[in-house]
Amino acid sequence: MNFRENLREAIDFSGLGQKELAYKANISLRNIENYLRKNASIPSADKAVQIAQVLGVTVEYLVTGTNSPQEIEDEVQQLIKLLRKLPRNKQRIIIKNALNLYEILKEA
Repeated sequence: MNFRENLREAIDFSGLGQKELAYKANISLRNIENYLRKNASIPSADKAVQIAQVLGVTVEYLVTGTNSPQEIEDEVQQLIKLLRKLPRNKQRIIIKNALNLYEILKEA
């Protein structure tokens, strides 16, 4: 995937509209629209950082569609910490659903 597709996916996942993203990232709506057009250019590094921060992703994700191994490890550790705060019965529900989702996604 390219920057435009990764940006579109991150926006859709975030639930933000283009106008809200532009406002929160302190970037013009016109620039956001331009980044989403076919054959669009990639924003400057500082603008990409602003966009990534608002969307809760890395610039690496926006550019390549992948996360760094360290970022994934940090997210896994955060998930484990949060999971441990829940009662055992709720932990089991989440674990069961995560395993089911894994089985679905590994074949996709």
